[in-house]
Amino acid sequence: MMFKATASILLLLLSSSTNNAFSFITPSTATRRSFLSSISSTTILSLTTGPDGVPAKNAEEDLELTRQIILAHIAKENSDSSSEPKEEEEESGELGYPENDLMIRAALGREDVERTPVWLFRQAGRHLPEYQEYKQVKGRSFLDMLSHPEDVAECTMQPLRRYPVDAAILFSDILVIAEALNVEVTMPGGVGILVPNPLSDPDDMAKRIPPPEEMTPQFVQEKLGHVMTSVKLIRSQMAAEGKSIPLIGFSAAPWTLLFYMVGGSSRKNKEAGTNWLKEYPEASQKLLDTLTKIVVEYMAAQVEAGAHMLQLFEAMGMMIDEEKFYEFAMPCLKVIAEELKGRYPDVPLMVFSRGACFANEELSKLGFDVVTIDGSVDRSTARGAVSGRAGLQGNYDPRELIPDEEGTKTPETVRQTAKEMLEALGPQRLIANLGEGLGGKESPELVSAFVDAIHEESEAMIKAAVAS
Repeated sequence: MMFKATASILLLLLSSSTNNAFSFITPSTATRRSFLSSISSTTILSLTTGPDGVPAKNAEEDLELTRQIILAHIAKENSDSSSEPKEEEEESGELGYPENDLMIRAALGREDVERTPVWLFRQAGRHLPEYQEYKQVKGRSFLDMLSHPEDVAECTMQPLRRYPVDAAILFSDILVIAEALNVEVTMPGGVGILVPNPLSDPDDMAKRIPPPEEMTPQFVQEKLGHVMTSVKLIRSQMAAEGKSIPLIGFSAAPWTLLFYMVGGSSRKNKEAGTNWLKEYPEASQKLLDTLTKIVVEYMAAQVEAGAHMLQLFEAMGMMIDEEKFYEFAMPCLKVIAEELKGRYPDVPLMVFSRGACFANEELSKLGFDVVTIDGSVDRSTARGAVSGRAGLQGNYDPRELIPDEEGTKTPETVRQTAKEMLEALGPQRLIANLGEGLGGKESPELVSAFVDAIHEESEAMIKAAVAS
């Protein structure tokens, strides 16, 4: 049996979802025009067959083949048009910023803002009931969904529909770079991220990890092109739903990647990373050089695909002592900041050295626009550490968003604790966020109360300051 379709309706199939509870991914006008004008009648007929010419056996298989061909077309279009000027459909301003550029202005610190912007680490994903439902319907694991751009776009959009946050962040994982470098990553459930076959020694590293000079834009496109396709689909869907806010691209920092690649887990072999630094300093430096180069090119590719802001996560800062941090991790962060700000001076660059906020003062001197503070930082000293060189991000305690049996966590308590954070840090040159990512037990009602409280309380504080 052959299942016929026309180009005008094929574009509606990108999500391959059969559940009306979830939004289809709507391609941008430019994508739609390009597809309709370039797809040939031969291609339309081939949509009912696989790459080996075997016809689809049923409607479900036909739909999946269609989805794959359309996504391949979009990827080719993105590659072909990478050197052409971008068509800004939903944006305004000479720099192509979104209509709500509050967070960009706060990050760059070039002018005061009318209220404090807010978003949350891990705002997409496990704490949202719609995410759990979507994941169940799709029948895919978290890591599996990352290779399906339509899933990435849907999960990125979910918190935007629920909360009036001031930015979206790419739904992804910090270890996609490790996978691109031939290091397998798994998430079996209940035990966190695992690398089942970590690098054993320098010889093993030499066999498996490409050298720094191979970390080119072409390498990133070949290994991580699906991420850039996801970024473009997210931008298209944001435009379709009228969500004109910044999209944040991100990456893990080199030390964090090395930690997982040689240790395999954040819960076991915790000394493996620092042991590598001590036992194999030359090999460690070469690995860090490779990771630094690919992080730069990966984050740059996200900007070229449509990300408005960038977040760098040194998520395993607590797993390295201060001396080794400054010897091995900090030089990588310096290179990344110099390279990205040199290429994209108007794209805000944020950094989070979780568990190593002793480094925040030095990080503020490297060119990062925003330095994140975790929950361990004394708010009374946070501004002094960055001394006007950078803005601050953080550091609300996510435990305030988890309901307890006694009912002590309420929208009112969230408002009060959010206000206390604003009073301690000040509402300007601040991006309100968490000191730790959402873990999954948080109440969407309390998360919503936090977002609203930040907006309303900061606006009142700023108006009061202006009036005085």
